[in-house]
Amino acid sequence: MSSEKITKNITTTPPAKDAPALVKKIGRTTYIVRIHFSKTSKETMSDKIKRMLKNEIQQM
Repeated sequence: MSSEKITKNITTTPPAKDAPALVKKIGRTTYIVRIHFSKTSKETMSDKIKRMLKNEIQQM
C-alpha cells in the first residue's frame, strides 16, 4: 500500500453555527460529521431507521 495522502472536499449547504457535530478520530484522521434535519420532512427518525433496516435486510 502506498503512503499517498488522499484528501476529498465535499461541499454542501454550510451548516448552521449551532448545528451539532460528531467528532471521531481514527488513526491520524479526524472525521467531523454535522447533523441536520429537514423542517419539511414528514418522516420521523424512527420511521427513517425502520425504512433503512428494511432496505438493508432486503439486500441480504
